[in-house]
Amino acid sequence: MSSVGDMLRLARQRLGFTQKPAASKLGIMQPLLSRFENGISDPDDEFLLKAGRVYDVPRSFFDVKEPVYGPPVSVHPMPRAKADVTARDLDMVTAELNIRVMQMRRFLEAVDFEPTKDIPLLDVDQYGSPEKVAAVVRAHWNIPSGPIKNLIAIVERAGVVIGTSDFGGAAISGMTFRVPGQPPLVLLNSQHPADRLRFTLAHEIGHLVMHRFPTPEMEVQANQFASALLLPREEMKQAFAGRTVNLALLASLKPEWRVAMQALLVRAHSLGYITDNQNRYLWQQISSRGWRLREPPELDFEAERPGVLPSILTAHLTQLGYSIADLSNFIPLHEHEFSRMYGIAAPETSPNRPKLRIVK
Repeated sequence: MSSVGDMLRLARQRLGFTQKPAASKLGIMQPLLSRFENGISDPDDEFLLKAGRVYDVPRSFFDVKEPVYGPPVSVHPMPRAKADVTARDLDMVTAELNIRVMQMRRFLEAVDFEPTKDIPLLDVDQYGSPEKVAAVVRAHWNIPSGPIKNLIAIVERAGVVIGTSDFGGAAISGMTFRVPGQPPLVLLNSQHPADRLRFTLAHEIGHLVMHRFPTPEMEVQANQFASALLLPREEMKQAFAGRTVNLALLASLKPEWRVAMQALLVRAHSLGYITDNQNRYLWQQISSRGWRLREPPELDFEAERPGVLPSILTAHLTQLGYSIADLSNFIPLHEHEFSRMYGIAAPETSPNRPKLRIVK
């Protein structure tokens, strides 16, 4: 269980502070802050009150007794070479994930979350490739042929809780947190377009299905899984075979398959429907038009929205009689911060608090 020092560290890291500037804001020397965070020395209540003001959390935040976990197995960075994830970024989003997992544990105490599917655990070496694993997952989830209409809904039915975050501006597309005794939590970058969100979610599901421990190949494997899950090999034959793969074709396929033109291009090349020279030329065309960062807006489609987590929060607020203040006190945060994290405002409430079932 967490100590005062653990919660001090989480409060600091969630704001992206390193120890030295944090100590300066707190009016102490960095070695003393390190001793507090590592449990070597005990801070007094006056210090914790000041820490609450500096870190923008209630004083009671530091009294929370919950497990604190290290970084997740995978962090899915933005697909750009300059978008490296720094140690500070990783600390910041890991702190947020820990707080959200603590909150989710409390949320689930009052509801029965009953998924109708599960996440299969498949050894990629045994199946031979992420492509084959993706085919098994589509069959396991009874996904019909053709484009996946709503990936979030399918993944939620398999018992995954999905949320969104801006990750404090860090160059991260998505993260997965899997802790004992709780459903996996996937956070997606709320600032990203719908096509990238879908691919990121498919990538994170690849990790949940195939990876328990970090490996050098895991990010490439998760990308290959995502590509095969969203764009199955046999159906891509109909899309690409006998046709000229150019920007016009990629643009026409994007709204149908609900993936980026760039994802379609990668798939066409990996399946052998274009040569290396054609691939390089098309990437040059995409880059020259500035589409690597933002594809044509007229091709945008509506983003899928998580359903389980909003349903759980709405049930607490409308049927179980909780207020925003009550929910923000589960793991003490200020109401404005809690509302920002979950994008909710207080509705009318009911005084009754039965245990509810959330079935997906």
